[in-house]
Amino acid sequence: QEQLVESGGGLVQAGGSLRLSCAASKTIFTISTMSWYRQAPGKQRDLVAVVATAGGTSYEDSVKGRFTISRDSVNNNVYLQMNSLKPEDTAVYYCNAVPEFPLMKYNYWGQGTQVTVSS
Repeated sequence: QEQLVESGGGLVQAGGSLRLSCAASKTIFTISTMSWYRQAPGKQRDLVAVVATAGGTSYEDSVKGRFTISRDSVNNNVYLQMNSLKPEDTAVYYCNAVPEFPLMKYNYWGQGTQVTVSS
């Protein structure tokens, strides 16, 4: 079972910044589309940002222009740089890996990291 390990969450005031990190094995990192999801209390888990192996990215509308997802092939990490944070960004953030190639099948999740934005 692959382990994705997130870090970087915490408490920050509105308008502040945080950077989340997700560490994966080299094997999984190399062949996976990596994503960040978030889940607020009492709500479903929603997709925030995606980065493909070639570096293409996409974002949920409410974070466009504020969040940046990136991948580091040297350290096998995925990052989520979060700027101009708002109280509504408060949630547990999860890293996710799915295969980018059709012959493979898996869906790996990290344990989650709490982000709390105070007003």
